[in-house]
Amino acid sequence: MLTISAGKYQALERLSDENGVISALAIDQRGSLKKMIANASPKEIGDEGIIEFKKLISKELTPYASSILLDPEYGIPASGERDKNAGLLLAYEKTGYDATEPGRLPDLLEEWSVKRLKEAGADAVKFLLYYDVDEAEEINEFKHVYMERVGSECLAEDIPFFLEILTYDARIEDVKSKEYAKVKPRKVIEAMKEFSKPQYNVDVLKVEVPVNMNYVEGFSNEEAIHSQKEALQYYKEQSESTHLPFIFLSAGVSAQMFQDTLKFARDAGSTFNGVLCGRATWKDGVEPYASEGEQAGRDWLQTQGRKNIEELNKVINETAISWHHKVQEVPLQKQVVQSH
Repeated sequence: MLTISAGKYQALERLSDENGVISALAIDQRGSLKKMIANASPKEIGDEGIIEFKKLISKELTPYASSILLDPEYGIPASGERDKNAGLLLAYEKTGYDATEPGRLPDLLEEWSVKRLKEAGADAVKFLLYYDVDEAEEINEFKHVYMERVGSECLAEDIPFFLEILTYDARIEDVKSKEYAKVKPRKVIEAMKEFSKPQYNVDVLKVEVPVNMNYVEGFSNEEAIHSQKEALQYYKEQSESTHLPFIFLSAGVSAQMFQDTLKFARDAGSTFNGVLCGRATWKDGVEPYASEGEQAGRDWLQTQGRKNIEELNKVINETAISWHHKVQEVPLQKQVVQSH
């Protein structure tokens, strides 16, 4: 059981639906979103086009989400467009990583602090970390210290720390490859074990599912490397690897595949507590927005975008469990501690 302050507990409530489940919308993409818009647009849209797209997403889709994840670089204007009942997460990391250096090392947005993110209206701070449990000790130790620092900042500001972990293997270039799919379960599960330790002060883990579902029998046309029985076991192991609330990211798969994945997780007995879903909900809206303009983007979001998120919500309601089962609140008058 995770014990957190009343302030953090109330913030988690603002980020969740009435059942204590997080059904959050993610649009904190920066570099990748720029590319998506540029590839679909006949003319240069620029930074203003990215800001406007985020505002559209926030205005049109947050009425159907419990919260939204934005970045402070382009997303602050969009935070003001969100539904009054939707909570706000803000990202604290720079987008991407330096590919010329080994280790995919984390880096903070230099103009921001947890204090400033909270002042900008954040109910929680999210940090994305690339992590390979088998990488060189000095690289992983750097990441461990870095996350301790972010967790301490969040503790001092009494705001929830959402840690997003994207796993990889330093020796395998393509994380979508069959080669990586074979080692992914261990990478995901071991990373979750590490960052569930008390020194990081993580409140919610945002994680990948433990297998690439394209390589699970019956889920795609790819040659299977996991039977369904094996895959179910990996989901169970993942769930048992942490006592913290955890939510799934969509990793850019199709809306249908993500929904099927959540049902599979439920069948495995996974105790996940919601989702932070981005591209699976809105990525097909980029093309009409970039090629035909704002109204075409709005029309898509009000129809297909809304349909995607409402269908996902239905599945979340059938599959996820409340984080209330994993978290207890320390009254404000007592010393703020986090006990694991």
